[in-house]
Amino acid sequence: MLYWLTAFSDGGDVFNLFRYITFRAGGAFFTSLIFGFVFGRPLINALRRKYTGGQPIRADGPAHHMAKAGTPTMGGLLILAALTLSTLLWARLDNPYVWIVLLTTVGFGLIGFADDWAKVSRNTSAGLSGRVRLLIGFVIAAVAAAICVAIHPDALSAQLAVPVFKDVLINMGWLFLPFAMLVIVGSANAVNLTDGLDGLAIMPVMIAAGTLGVIAYAVGRVDFTEYLDVHYVPGTGELLIFTAGLIGGGLGFLWYNAPPAAVFMGDTGSLALGGALGAIAVATKHEIVLAIVGGLFVAEAVSVIVQVAYFKATGKRVFLMAPIHHHFEKKGWAEPQVVIRFWIISLILALIGLATLKLR
Repeated sequence: MLYWLTAFSDGGDVFNLFRYITFRAGGAFFTSLIFGFVFGRPLINALRRKYTGGQPIRADGPAHHMAKAGTPTMGGLLILAALTLSTLLWARLDNPYVWIVLLTTVGFGLIGFADDWAKVSRNTSAGLSGRVRLLIGFVIAAVAAAICVAIHPDALSAQLAVPVFKDVLINMGWLFLPFAMLVIVGSANAVNLTDGLDGLAIMPVMIAAGTLGVIAYAVGRVDFTEYLDVHYVPGTGELLIFTAGLIGGGLGFLWYNAPPAAVFMGDTGSLALGGALGAIAVATKHEIVLAIVGGLFVAEAVSVIVQVAYFKATGKRVFLMAPIHHHFEKKGWAEPQVVIRFWIISLILALIGLATLKLR
């Protein structure tokens, strides 16, 4: 919205700053961060009054988690509100990629909100049916993916870009649409599975978002793509503003989610943020790189799949408990140890993902 202030610029005044994506990304970051600090405590107090029972705790989880009973959930509303406001204020609203990613994020956030509401209103850890969540998620992902295919350059539409190999594109044809849907829905649910400890999910999400934001900015500039030998996707640079808002809102939320958490993000936040990462990856043609940058989320999801499949086949467990962060808790790691070590892993994976831009 503020971009339109450039209409008053003669090229040498303060209004000219709004032409620059980096300046507006900084504005989005601070807008979102301040929003989180200002409205975080009022939201937590409102959630405590409305849902006195707080987040229902799984009875089969680690025993020390029962001490968290009564902690309010739906804290993802704070991130979503901050992110939406900052994006609408600072991004170019005539950019289709901004709307694709923002509406995908909000759509998955609404799914998560309905799930959280079902849990707290019934005081049970079981929310919406898994099938219903997946069905609605795939519908949202299908719309987002179809629009991306339609607006991508003809040379890239329905193509799968392979990192490191600069000239390798795999023409998936009509299969690209279900593949992109799987990326978005899979990302949303992988982040959701990771959100099981105080501060565990939000920092890796911010790290991944920051990495994807840099990638979006790079592939949206023809000079950068020529230097880096990556595929040019015009218009994606504006997504840096979205990711900056996400990081600002995430930090504002982490202020209250740091151990011991005063609020959980709930499915409202985890599904929304995971969907956002998947949508950015599809928009920028970096679906494979997302699997590297978000490798922690992949590992969490795979641990659940392996655990369930192996238990059904043999009646035994591979891990002491899934997702895998609970396995390490059962092995005696303190919760802060698990969280910080997983943060470190996320940062390492992000650096590897960024390296694929130059390693050609």
